[in-house]
Amino acid sequence: MKRTTITLSEELAARLDRDAHQKRLSSSEIVRRALEQYFGLTNGKREIPFAGVARSREPVDASKVHEMLAESWADDIQKSMEG
Repeated sequence: MKRTTITLSEELAARLDRDAHQKRLSSSEIVRRALEQYFGLTNGKREIPFAGVARSREPVDASKVHEMLAESWADDIQKSMEG
């Protein structure tokens, strides 16, 4: 692989770090996947974007998924509305 340096805004770098941490992937892997998708080089497999997006210590009742997601995403939703 070839090493490349990119410059990101503070906000984009923070989002990349947060997403990499949540998915337990390196920032490089996140960027590689994004570039592969951008250039149409994906292998046809799709990630399930909502898998693992919320945490619960109790069994999940599907009828309460919207509430659980709203609670887990509250900060991100608020930031997106402000900015």
